[in-house]
Amino acid sequence: MKEIKKIVLTGGPCAGKTTALVKVIEHFSSLGFKVFTIPEVPTLFSQSGMDYLTSNPQLFYEGEKATLEVQLELENKFIRMAETCTEPVVIICDRGVMDISAYMKSEMWDKIIGDIGVTTAQLRDARYDAVLHLVSAADGAENYYTNSNNKHRSEGLELARQLDKKVIEAWTGHPHLRVINNHENFDNKLYRVLKEISSVLGLPQPIVEERKYIVECIADIPGSIESEITQTYLVADPGCEVRLRQRSWNGKNVNVHTTKKRLSETEQLETERQISNNLYASMLQQADPYRQTIRKMRKSFIWKGQYFELDTYLSPIENLVILETKGVEKQEDVKFPPFIKVIKDITGNADYYNYNLALRR
Repeated sequence: MKEIKKIVLTGGPCAGKTTALVKVIEHFSSLGFKVFTIPEVPTLFSQSGMDYLTSNPQLFYEGEKATLEVQLELENKFIRMAETCTEPVVIICDRGVMDISAYMKSEMWDKIIGDIGVTTAQLRDARYDAVLHLVSAADGAENYYTNSNNKHRSEGLELARQLDKKVIEAWTGHPHLRVINNHENFDNKLYRVLKEISSVLGLPQPIVEERKYIVECIADIPGSIESEITQTYLVADPGCEVRLRQRSWNGKNVNVHTTKKRLSETEQLETERQISNNLYASMLQQADPYRQTIRKMRKSFIWKGQYFELDTYLSPIENLVILETKGVEKQEDVKFPPFIKVIKDITGNADYYNYNLALRR
């Protein structure tokens, strides 16, 4: 059976999903892909009379349960259709199943998935090849935030920011979750969406240096998501980098196997896949003897519409804290938060690549 990629396009209110979907269809159709798009089920329900703001708890429960059931069945039907296609297929979901959980209390979500007979891990971790979260314009691009293009949207700025973070938290743990910043130029935001999907489809990508800084954290980080990362490099062919990464938070682990192969001075091919705990343990036997395992604590957060990862290294190096931007273009300014003190710009400095930090001294 041919490989079919299924990708979630999600985000907070007024994030640009509608425009991005049009660009995705145009771009990948022109490259020979059959592109299916699955509509946003809560919007379909709202248009049909479902009131998600109802004070009737039984109606809310049945409506949310039906929303999840229809979402699952729609995706399954599109997979069956995709299997009949002769060309390569990519399915883009306008929101995915975990988005539903962000709009209710965890107790109700647990009851709904229990009644349906599925688990959060099944729905989040392995159902989709990638999850792309577009940050709401309410966080960092307030001048562009509007309700006018969606009559079912009623959120103010602060509620929109809260929903944005809840959706990210709902998807946290997916091995290929990417947060797409609010860029100074909206075209850059769309370009990042196309670039991330291209990567999932196995298309060569330009080599882009994420901006990195040695920093000092001088105050608490509001709304951050904390996790522990263990990264082990494996023996690999020349010009190829292979690593295992285990990310742990709230007693849960997600293991990802990543391969980076440089195709030229300007392009590389990167592939990643989630693996089981047993396969992770087995593949550790292939660890590169010349490199040590990296352990670090990560805090992920959004500030002024830009996405950051703050890594505090535990071993083999101590007292090193690196802030990395995700997807901020070269011509854009980094919006450093006030709780971060920048010590040194290390963008492009090979001494601070994880691959080199792991070298045995």
